[in-house]
Amino acid sequence: MKRVFLNMCKGNQVLRILLFAAIILCAGSMVYGSGWLSINGYYKSYFTAYDYTDVDYFFSGEVVSTEETPLNAAVNNRIRLKTMVRITNYLSIIGAYDFSPRVKGDEDSGTAGFLMGRLSSVFTKYRVDDIRYRLYPEPCEPMGNFGIYQNLDRLFLTVNSRFADFYIGRQAIAWGSARVINPTDILAPYAFNELDIEDRIGVDAVRMRVPVGFMGEIDAGYVFGEDFEYKNSAMFLRGKFYYRRNDISLMAVNFRENLMLGIDWTRSIGGAGFWLEGAYVFDDAFSTDERDSEYDYFRATIGGDYSLRDGTYLFMEYHYNGAGANDIDEWLSGPFNQSYRLASGYLAGQHYLAPGIGYQITPLIILNGQMLANLSDPSLFLMPSIEYNIAENIYLSGGAYLGFGRPIELVFSENDVEVRYNSEFGNYPDYYFTSFRIYF
Repeated sequence: MKRVFLNMCKGNQVLRILLFAAIILCAGSMVYGSGWLSINGYYKSYFTAYDYTDVDYFFSGEVVSTEETPLNAAVNNRIRLKTMVRITNYLSIIGAYDFSPRVKGDEDSGTAGFLMGRLSSVFTKYRVDDIRYRLYPEPCEPMGNFGIYQNLDRLFLTVNSRFADFYIGRQAIAWGSARVINPTDILAPYAFNELDIEDRIGVDAVRMRVPVGFMGEIDAGYVFGEDFEYKNSAMFLRGKFYYRRNDISLMAVNFRENLMLGIDWTRSIGGAGFWLEGAYVFDDAFSTDERDSEYDYFRATIGGDYSLRDGTYLFMEYHYNGAGANDIDEWLSGPFNQSYRLASGYLAGQHYLAPGIGYQITPLIILNGQMLANLSDPSLFLMPSIEYNIAENIYLSGGAYLGFGRPIELVFSENDVEVRYNSEFGNYPDYYFTSFRIYF
């Protein structure tokens, strides 16, 4: 498994000062009254075993050898501390800090891991600058089996007025009603096979939300990229309206000189829920360079859910990806769609089906199952899991992420080597995990 680390050899003094100021403010609130301060968080521990697909080597149409990838393992621990300091009835500061020691084996993903670097990777960097991500070893030192990481994931000021709410600083911004794939959620989404998606990744932004009518609002903001540069940043305008039992959101997002126009619709009919989420992206719409409409694309997700009388929860989604291709080799070898990558796109196909089920075996044990299938390959990804509520705010869970489909092949000729990916999810590594979570 590849892990990408930010190469930051120089700490950011400004963010350190802000973090120190927030800690001092929290300490002062403890002294002057607990009503001003809220502290909570969690501890999570994940044990993960993962295995990349084996690679067949062909010569003259026959398999001459097979590279078997050894099973790798890792233990990820995460402590997240969340604080809210209420300065006045209209002004508060919210922060969240992650501390994460990790242990991993001698990682060897083999040829498959090297060749699959473009799959299931999400672009999420909307931060002006950051504190050093890796505490140990030093970012410029080689990585061993043990590392300590940190993340200042929230630090923002909220201002509540009579006509609007303002949010200034590092915060979470997410859109979309779809369950598995959100075409409009382009700033900091998670890939579908991420293990820990409880808290969205924080971005640096200034945001204003204005209530309008019954259950409606106008939502606008500017999201800052690296060094405050316009070409690295985003801005958005979103309107949410309620009309005859329909929740409708319309939005326009300028992200890194590209334009996204999106819609999100939800409605309940006869006890079932339905949603439609779509986005059209105009590549380089705000760039000074001449744009090529060939890279424009449309993405959409339509789905519904229903809860049975016994408590079983069912949902089904269909996703269309206009930036993908019917053949993964065509997608990987074709022109690089920069706007799709900058919109955090990573799926290679065009047509996907995503069913899911949740069943409460007992009041304390919940069984979940989910699948994402590429209908063009065909290939699929299964995600079964089970969770046990040991005690109040203590949970134990386990599961697997399993890919099925034709794996990678390396075809040798006398003068060349051809890489055949054959399917999308057939090349994803299999994950087996257990997790232990405590909330406080």
